[in-house]
Amino acid sequence: MALEIEQRDKEGIAVLEMKGRITVGKEATALREKVAELSASNVHNLVFNLEGVDYIDSTGLGALVICATTLRKAGGNVKLVNLNRRNIELLVMTKLATSFEIFTDEGDAVGSYYPDRKIKTFDILDFVNKMKTEE
Repeated sequence: MALEIEQRDKEGIAVLEMKGRITVGKEATALREKVAELSASNVHNLVFNLEGVDYIDSTGLGALVICATTLRKAGGNVKLVNLNRRNIELLVMTKLATSFEIFTDEGDAVGSYYPDRKIKTFDILDFVNKMKTEE
């Protein structure tokens, strides 16, 4: 399934809403190219809305890391929002959850770029504890 990337602006922050899978091949390449294109046009602060992404493989994880690295080198950042349980578990298991700011609400993800705003971040420790009690 091809990765669909729809770009929109929310309060001056570019939001990339994705649907499909972030996997080896054209999907991961499309994401990296989109971020490189935005970075080249001086858009360095992004929110990846991953609500429609049902699967991320190891190449997809690499693409997320490359995107974050590209933006951070340019003085920006990327925030992740609306990950499904499997993708959160993947980020926790690979310890990449500590490399990204994760949110459950897009408004909080966008608001995190404005230091004067009060936001609610995703609590990874709470998520891990819930996983343990469900086992």
